[in-house]
Amino acid sequence: MKRPSRQSRAGLSNGVASDASVVRLLAIGLAAGVFSALFGVGGGIVIVPLLVAVVGLDGRRATGTSLAAIGITAAAGAVAYGLHGDLKPGAAAIIGVPAAFGAVAGVTLQQRLETRTLTFGFALFLAAVGIRLLL
Repeated sequence: MKRPSRQSRAGLSNGVASDASVVRLLAIGLAAGVFSALFGVGGGIVIVPLLVAVVGLDGRRATGTSLAAIGITAAAGAVAYGLHGDLKPGAAAIIGVPAAFGAVAGVTLQQRLETRTLTFGFALFLAAVGIRLLL
């Protein structure tokens, strides 16, 4: 008998979330939104680790899910900052257009790397950012 995957055990079989998973996903979204608005981070640094640790998604699915959620979060945050006059649309476009191309390149690279390599690289990146912020 085939053992259920972590995703199906977490109630996310075939993309269908159980009630408990929905509550977890809502909590992750709320935390990501707060961190995003306070510090400008929330996607990769908050959503991905929580999707892996709390919901049980693998790194690739967590990353893809996070990127989709970031689009919604970014739009809401941009509108809110824009209403307060704290948005530079030109600068955002200059950063955003190349970032979109970089995202496509990143996905292409990610698909060629082993999950363990991605996890290790992400952990190193987070550690480096944390050390840099402390110094």
